[in-house]
Amino acid sequence: MRRVCVFCGSSFGNRPEYAESARTLGRLIAESGLELVYGGGNVGLMGVVADSALAAGGKVIGVIPEALMRWEVGHLDLTELRVVASMHERKATMAELSDGFIALAGGIGTMEELFEVWTWGQLGLHAKPLAFLDVAGYYAHLHAFLDHMTAEGFLKPRHRDMVMVDGDPATLLDRMGGYRPPDTVRVIDRDTA
Repeated sequence: MRRVCVFCGSSFGNRPEYAESARTLGRLIAESGLELVYGGGNVGLMGVVADSALAAGGKVIGVIPEALMRWEVGHLDLTELRVVASMHERKATMAELSDGFIALAGGIGTMEELFEVWTWGQLGLHAKPLAFLDVAGYYAHLHAFLDHMTAEGFLKPRHRDMVMVDGDPATLLDRMGGYRPPDTVRVIDRDTA
């Protein structure tokens, strides 16, 4: 991996652990010689992860749509800030620039971003690692639901296993470095469809 994309909230959340995990992850990305790709904002966890990577001497590429430049207060002190026309272009650019994806705590935008790149991986459009940094049990219910989807036959185990979850940023980055996509990426089994 050369670049890691981090999806996260433009808010801080209600626990100090969320900002601390963003701070630690940003620093570890930089110290590992990786570049950070993220949504380009200067607020909430987005600002924390970017500032931490920059403070540790890392390179940070932000990608933000024109419409959100003011709302998310585009971060003007990045290595590179790409202002794009739409959310669709933002996600496509972030995916193209990145070699792996991590979701920190966040809201529906964070979920949508990781789930979209997960779907692209499931379809074989990329073979990049995907992960949730689960701080203070933030993603515990989501992962229980993913297990439920698998048990109910709507998510194949090989696709469930594509996404990693860990509470330790260093362990998560190490695991991502050794990621191997599933051998078979077929989504629909015609025998059971």
